[in-house]
Amino acid sequence: MNTKQEIVENWLPRYTGVPLENFGKYILLTNFKDYIKHFAELMDTEIHGLDRPMQSATKGDITIINFQMGSAMAATIMDLLTAIMPKAVLFLGKTGSLKSYIGLGELILPIAAIRGEGASNDYFPPEVPALPAFNLQKAISTTIRDHNREYWTGTVYTTNRRVWEHDEEFKNYLRKIRTTAVDMETATLFSVGFFNRIPTGALLLVSDQPMQPDGIKTEASDKKVTANFALEHLKIGIESLQQLINKGWTVKHLRFDYYEGDNS
Repeated sequence: MNTKQEIVENWLPRYTGVPLENFGKYILLTNFKDYIKHFAELMDTEIHGLDRPMQSATKGDITIINFQMGSAMAATIMDLLTAIMPKAVLFLGKTGSLKSYIGLGELILPIAAIRGEGASNDYFPPEVPALPAFNLQKAISTTIRDHNREYWTGTVYTTNRRVWEHDEEFKNYLRKIRTTAVDMETATLFSVGFFNRIPTGALLLVSDQPMQPDGIKTEASDKKVTANFALEHLKIGIESLQQLINKGWTVKHLRFDYYEGDNS
């Protein structure tokens, strides 16, 4: 295999156990097997890849993939998806709220992400912002309102650090930059999606409040959030993509092909 295309066309089926022709053109991404299970139940379809690193399920033109956790895996899945060049990718992730007034179970529709993870530096210089596809975020906003829900907007700080809640210096840095939430994937997904010319967005579910000692995620608190809010989070994601499909809306926020001549 001498080219990126040859590699990703081999590796996407290898990671998922699914042939390329069986993927939908609209992709939901998640970090959690529960979302795959709920999708299969809601859409009356089967789960693939239980023996592979990434599990998935497909119904019609929508595929959901569990790509696991962290920026390295986020970059990996966005590279692998170039094998099928989806029309839209929507990340349904959990996030830690950095604002005391944004509580568990609330939704954050990020307008940007800060690239604190490092993985995206392999794709762009540090000054390139990590932004979602605007029209995709707009479709998600409409669907949230259809569910009679409110949402917050703001900037998400993406980090490679998994255990930092005890680090007051790092927490003070997060306060200084006035970011709304923290996670381990969003900036990477936006950046690598942009690099690969794949329109990418995110809708994040608040699962913890890590700036407060009693708000740090535990097994019990995470199970409670999942039980109470994950299903609606997933439904909003599915309906957002269905809205794009049914109305034939484009989600590209710029003419990617404008840059193809200089390969930048």
